[in-house]
Amino acid sequence: MGKTVKKQRPVNLDLSTIRFPVTAIASILHRVSGVITFVAVGILLWLLGLSLSSPEGFLEAAAVMDSFIVKFIVWGIMAALAYHIVGGVRHMLMDFGYLGETMEIGKRSAHIAFGITVVLSILAGVLVW
Repeated sequence: MGKTVKKQRPVNLDLSTIRFPVTAIASILHRVSGVITFVAVGILLWLLGLSLSSPEGFLEAAAVMDSFIVKFIVWGIMAALAYHIVGGVRHMLMDFGYLGETMEIGKRSAHIAFGITVVLSILAGVLVW
């Protein structure tokens, strides 16, 4: 049989000590915001269907939208959609070659995407409330 080789690789299993770079965080958040947006489409379509079903359905949908919790959820959906769009545009600019593919440009574009998302999230909060 083959001989056993002892591998001298460092093993770090404590996830609380691992620091992700901002580019990895941006990528992970882009995927999470995509999942949130996908799930939210079903909720928003149900609410739209309810509001268009009848005048009573519209009043029921309006009553649902008056709740603070529902407004907070809608704001979260809009913030996730805003980040997903901004992150998608960032990725497309990198794929088409308008942004270089260096680590420094990746970090800077991730920070800019976060900043734009904060502004859009505040505007979405003003729109919801």
